[in-house]
Amino acid sequence: MLRRKFLASTLLAPMMSYEGPFGDHRKVALFTDHLAGFQIKEVANMLNQLGVIGPDLTVRPGGLVDPRRAAEELPKAAKIFAERGLTIPMITTAITSIRSPGCQAILSTAARLGIRYYKLGYFGYQDLQQWEKRLQIVSRQLQELVQLNRQLKIQAGFHNHAGPFLGGALWDSWELLKFLDPSWIGFYFDPGQATIEGGKSAWELGFHRLSTRLKMIAIKDFVWEKTDGIWQTRWVPLGQDMVRWPVFFRLLSRMEFQGPLSLHIEYDSGGSTKSDRFDKSLQAAERDLNFLKNQLKLVTPA
Repeated sequence: MLRRKFLASTLLAPMMSYEGPFGDHRKVALFTDHLAGFQIKEVANMLNQLGVIGPDLTVRPGGLVDPRRAAEELPKAAKIFAERGLTIPMITTAITSIRSPGCQAILSTAARLGIRYYKLGYFGYQDLQQWEKRLQIVSRQLQELVQLNRQLKIQAGFHNHAGPFLGGALWDSWELLKFLDPSWIGFYFDPGQATIEGGKSAWELGFHRLSTRLKMIAIKDFVWEKTDGIWQTRWVPLGQDMVRWPVFFRLLSRMEFQGPLSLHIEYDSGGSTKSDRFDKSLQAAERDLNFLKNQLKLVTPA
């Protein structure tokens, strides 16, 4: 335990105070999706040991905070994190319209707690041939959400999830957001998902197009592998990767990006018991945070 605290303080503390191209404070949050089954206090203890700013907290079905009880549970969670010196820079939701279950309660509570960013839910294509009609429907939903965001003073991030989702191709989410007020909605850019859909140059072209409206960044990595004759993606630790991190962070370093970096542990870190799973999850996060720190160091002015 002491060793882990020492590593967190010596290796990761610079990430919290660095002043440079990424803004006044390095905002690295740990996405909590893989920590389902743990109590908020246990997650807070883990994040405190890691030295990150706090959680990218899941407030969606199956998440650490039940979205149906967000008005009561989110303040309790924020208090537990605050007692350990942590804040909640962003939450991950399933919200896709003002009519999504619990939308008003989740966002108003988050805004009241000082949480500045939330990740939107996913907008699937039911029929790829009907893409234009789908864009029109989602555009109306987002216009209504922007009005609510402006009222509450909270910012939404549109995630580029690979597959048959709006945003997977990057161009379609730009078409949706380019006429909306960038103060209250922007892009939650995921280099891993973008590389899946455009591994050679399309991910970078898309990033340039979206870069003036970045709100949050997701950090995770993958490999392609053939299983039963079919090529599939598998999430892996940072550094065993397809994502060209040096290129990405050089691009990001040239921008006035102020939002959080959300570190995702999408792969199975192991553990046969709850205690073992806690330790393995902590070790995985330490390893990936160290990789992230080294990548950021490459674009830090001497």
